[in-house]
Amino acid sequence: MGMIKVIPIHTKQEENDFIAFPKVLYADCKQYVPDMDMDMRNMFDPKKNSGLAFTDLQGFVAYRDDKVVGRIVGIINHHANEKWNKKTVRFAYFDFVDDHQVSEALLKAVENWGRNHGMDNVEGPLGITDFDKEGMLVEDFDKLSSMVTYYNYAYYPEHMEALGYEKAVDWVSIRVDVPKEVPAKYARVSKLSGEMFGLQVKCVTKKQFVQENIGHKLFELLNAAYSPLFGFSKMTEEQADEFVDKYLPLLNLDLLPMVVNNKGEIVAAAVTIGSLSHALQKANGKLFPLGWYHLLKSLKWKREDTVELLLIAVRPDLQGLGVNALLFDDLIPKYNKLGFKFAETGPQLEDNVKELSQWKPLGPSIIKRRRCYKKSIQ
Repeated sequence: MGMIKVIPIHTKQEENDFIAFPKVLYADCKQYVPDMDMDMRNMFDPKKNSGLAFTDLQGFVAYRDDKVVGRIVGIINHHANEKWNKKTVRFAYFDFVDDHQVSEALLKAVENWGRNHGMDNVEGPLGITDFDKEGMLVEDFDKLSSMVTYYNYAYYPEHMEALGYEKAVDWVSIRVDVPKEVPAKYARVSKLSGEMFGLQVKCVTKKQFVQENIGHKLFELLNAAYSPLFGFSKMTEEQADEFVDKYLPLLNLDLLPMVVNNKGEIVAAAVTIGSLSHALQKANGKLFPLGWYHLLKSLKWKREDTVELLLIAVRPDLQGLGVNALLFDDLIPKYNKLGFKFAETGPQLEDNVKELSQWKPLGPSIIKRRRCYKKSIQ
């Protein structure tokens, strides 16, 4: 066996190797959902990734005998480090063959890079923002992944523990059967909450979304609601624009209800979308020649049976007061009309009791535990 070389990405070929590697690693894996190649390239491009204005980012590729055997990204989010008073280097997009020499070499590359930039600890998988993919799968490796979460093989967490990494936090996802009718508790709480606080549900067209600058208003809400959560840093207006440009073409805005008060302020919102997992598998990272068709087909004509609850946010002063029931009261009939049988959330912190408790009327299952690991590098 040849020596392992870990190369910082500087050339187009190295970037290509970084993007192509997981397609080889997971070629026979039915659970893996690939990223779009364009999104991976944009991550490295300051013109397409405004987060790089306050973040240092370096990708690495591991080779053995000129064959790619792993990849990783190192991230130093200066805004997050200032907010949490830490000197943390994050790692993301960590993929590797089942060889401890490879995983160790890749993590060492990020650790050394972070140490050279004055960092004293490492955490991950984490992205630049809380809305990027985060957390290494540690359970339910047999379940289909999604477009907003990592998938990894079962040997990944075994490598992390062997290399001295320990748990920082865990996230879990919630999966529920979509009920045929709105549960009585949601209907009752929705009515009471709406009357007590002068709230109502609002949905907009894409034209109204742009004209009323809804994107920035939603991210103002998200910044306020998510601020206390692990690792969070405030989203800038430029980042909000990038997320809107990326996801707005995919969204059915009937599935993005907002709760507004009598001043017209958005105090809660849910961003949901029909699953694109199978469509993304068929596209295999490319829009052309047929990737766009598979995505459009899944969005418009032949929907998958699961709807993904990407984000749910309630303004801090109204959290715990039943405002989220207005969102469910609006969404459940729409899900039934569109034929969705199941709903699944993105990762939610296991100790976020307020968020997790909202699912109780739906008989939730806790699935897909994901872990952020940490290690001192002093």
